[in-house]
Amino acid sequence: MTIDHCNHVWSTDITYIPMKRGFVYLVGIMDWYSRCVLAWELSTTLDEIFCLQVLERALVAGRPEIFNSDQGSQFTVDRFTSALMGSGTSISWDGKGRALDNVFIERLWRSLKYEEVYPKSYESVQETFEGISRYIRFYNKERPHQSIGYKTPPEVYHEGKYKIIEIKTVGE
Repeated sequence: MTIDHCNHVWSTDITYIPMKRGFVYLVGIMDWYSRCVLAWELSTTLDEIFCLQVLERALVAGRPEIFNSDQGSQFTVDRFTSALMGSGTSISWDGKGRALDNVFIERLWRSLKYEEVYPKSYESVQETFEGISRYIRFYNKERPHQSIGYKTPPEVYHEGKYKIIEIKTVGE
């Protein structure tokens, strides 16, 4: 499938972020065409609520034609799928054990961890939040991407006249 415009396909994924003591979960939503991180959030629990909240915030930015995720319970629960279907979005789930089906957000997690998380060894959830916030701002607004003509993701996303919502919350 050729992805040829913003809001064609969005994807989401959850990753864990280690700290000196414990860890938190990070969920993000990315537009595949522009590689723009549209919304993200941290949580100390792996429940569906923080995923649903980040989806609702991302839907303020636009409406994807297709939304891709793995088959985790956070993304297959009725409240999450109903929010997508209510916006007119088709749902696509990765095959079991197929991380490459969601390669763009997996690459983001790898870069975030090796460039920001692992070198810092965060002491607290707040410190983790601040570090990830800085990194995602850098990723979106300062780092040109070869795959999109050495532009930043918002430059490409804004070409389509879409609004980017920066999410800055820490889950309970």
